Amino acid sequence: MGMDRNTVIGFVLLGVLLFAYLFISTKNSHELEAIRKHQADSAALVKARQAAEEKAKDTATASVPAAVDSNSFAAAFTGKEHFTTVENEVIKVIFSNKGGQPVSVELKNFKAYDSTQVHLIRPGSDNQFDYTINTAQGQSSQIASLYFRDGEVTKNADGSQTVMFRLPTPAGQSLVHAYTIRPNDYLIDWKINIGSPDKLFTQNNFNLAWQARVAKTQKDAKYERRLAGLSYYEDGQFDYMVSKTERTFEKPVQWLSISQQFFNMTLIAKEPFTSGVVHMAKETADSSVMVSRVDAALQAKIPAAASTALNFQLYYGPNDFSILEKQAPGMTRIIDLGRGMYAFVRPINVYIIMPVFGFFKQHIASFGIAILLLTLFIRLFTSPLVYSSYLSGAKMKALRPEIEAMKKRVGDDQQAVGMEQMKLFREAGVNPLGGCIPALLQIPIFFALYSFFNSNIGLRGESFLWSHDLSSYDSILNFGFSILGWDHISLFALTAVTTSFLISLYGMSMTPDQSNPAMKYMPYIMPVFLLIFFNGLPSALTWYYTVSNLITLILQFVIQNYIIDHEKILVKLQENRAKPKVKSKWQQRMEQIQEAQKDAQKRQGKK
Repeated sequence: MGMDRNTVIGFVLLGVLLFAYLFISTKNSHELEAIRKHQADSAALVKARQAAEEKAKDTATASVPAAVDSNSFAAAFTGKEHFTTVENEVIKVIFSNKGGQPVSVELKNFKAYDSTQVHLIRPGSDNQFDYTINTAQGQSSQIASLYFRDGEVTKNADGSQTVMFRLPTPAGQSLVHAYTIRPNDYLIDWKINIGSPDKLFTQNNFNLAWQARVAKTQKDAKYERRLAGLSYYEDGQFDYMVSKTERTFEKPVQWLSISQQFFNMTLIAKEPFTSGVVHMAKETADSSVMVSRVDAALQAKIPAAASTALNFQLYYGPNDFSILEKQAPGMTRIIDLGRGMYAFVRPINVYIIMPVFGFFKQHIASFGIAILLLTLFIRLFTSPLVYSSYLSGAKMKALRPEIEAMKKRVGDDQQAVGMEQMKLFREAGVNPLGGCIPALLQIPIFFALYSFFNSNIGLRGESFLWSHDLSSYDSILNFGFSILGWDHISLFALTAVTTSFLISLYGMSMTPDQSNPAMKYMPYIMPVFLLIFFNGLPSALTWYYTVSNLITLILQFVIQNYIIDHEKILVKLQENRAKPKVKSKWQQRMEQIQEAQKDAQKRQGKK
């Protein structure tokens, strides 16, 4: 086969490139091998030095009496980390002698979104308590970096367990962290016993830093972040932060709580902190498992005495109303049953909805059926308002033929149509707001149920029909991408929206005035907005709305066809027209305003 000049040149160049590649690769391989050998030799040398140092240290330790540490904090700086586990029926806590504090808190009765146990403090996380002590003349150290002696566990007569961590200190000084865990209790007593506090703490000031990192426990991290917050009890008053990032305490603080949707970590002081500051930052990355980060700095005064104790309590547990009311004052308000501008619905939740739902749950195993019974109870409770609304709608429907005739007579003058329509309503004794007022009175119930189902921890992990967890949305289709802020479709949300659409259509059929384009197309626009809103709500809530809407449709049909007598309504309207009318001052004033507007329009038209 013959080769032209270009082909020969090409093969020559390829040969040169191949030779260069092999040369460079071989050279790099030798250099890499030399580097690896040097690293291995260095590592061996380091290990040999460490072994020699350990041997020398062991020899020194063996030859020097233990009493040498009695005049310094030397052992606190050079210790090794060891762990001590204490648990009861509901909580498992792992303590570390480094800082003498909990490094892992597991709730035994609750599972996270990934089917693992809920950890309010995850092993290896940045959760810690810290404060400063004096360790030498003009020198201080952070307690979180010091090594206490290994934990000593004692079983008490009442079934509780106490684990104690003693810090190696000079003679005449002492610092002990004692934690007591009682049976079936989420509360941990934390007692700091101090000997010679004037030496350990400058001017007897105790400055406690609390660093907390909250990880998600629900599958929808975005929703959990929105409901997460920080609560506190300052000067005998409860307050909270959800969107704020910082709060400075200038009055005594009894407790501080870091909460997520269904759990919280709370620090309780037996003697309130005198002041402090707290900073909260919520995670923004959707892919992160972190919910929020909280850093608090709290100040207290240590009593001037030869020895004293600071008493705290640590609550790691669920946002359960019956449990929290047994802890510190005001802690039930950690659960959002109505706050801020919606605080007016909290009594509805506490004194009506919670007891009724609790009663049903005692006798019904299924949470879904209990929600259905709660819905029936609420609809029965509000039935007088519903009947009044439907009766007003029936009266409006009876007047529709006269309203249509009036519109043909008056024409396109909307001002005149409004005046004539109000006159017709007044003559017939019909209140055009009669159907709206009962609906407005049901708004508090709407907000009460919204907060109740969002915060009811009993719903976690409870399945009903196709929903595997009533505390979160039910997904029948995952897109894999986001549409209008959602990556899924909730079937209960679809049923709630569909039934709401049917109610709107029925309401339109009862409305006498169909000329307003906004009202005409509202039943077709509203479902889109409702679906966007409902799609991420807990399935317990959308199931409630579905049942409530179905009951509304049934009531509408029964009341309109079997209870309300439309013939009697027409007779009653005619009787009202025959009665002499006495206009109120408000009606007279409104007519004067309307007449003035009509005259002004006429003058404007002439110009």
